[in-house]
Amino acid sequence: MDVNSARAPLLIFGYGNPSRGDDALGPLLLGRLEALNLSHVELLTDFQLQVEHALDLQDRHKVLFIDASVSCTAPYAFSRLQPKKDASYSSHIMSPVAVLHAYQDMYGTPPSAYLLEVRGERFELGEPLSLEASRNSDAAFSLLKELCARSGLREWA
Repeated sequence: MDVNSARAPLLIFGYGNPSRGDDALGPLLLGRLEALNLSHVELLTDFQLQVEHALDLQDRHKVLFIDASVSCTAPYAFSRLQPKKDASYSSHIMSPVAVLHAYQDMYGTPPSAYLLEVRGERFELGEPLSLEASRNSDAAFSLLKELCARSGLREWA
């Protein structure tokens, strides 16, 4: 994308490894969102978050990170994020709050940021999406459609 062109106000970043079973939840949900052709939303996916992703937050009003989780309750957990330098802060893998912290260090106040953790069960290499993760993905997709419909200037509660 040309850095001088207008960016969509909402960035949704789904990350995870599609070759590791339920770790594919983030990228799979982005694929479902892509089919909706939402003009006010930009979708971005990668295997993991890195410091360079702080650049993708520029000129955004909101950013939503989507990841698979073994620690959240099913079907998903949705939370507001604040910048924080944490133990994941390296140049090779980062948490969403560390990406926000990197943005804050470089540019000032980051956009409003949220995390959607979707419960996964199996993360083995070569595994397909589990039945449980598929059900959780359906519930998370319903929330995503609602959030995209309410993506204006108000914060998400």
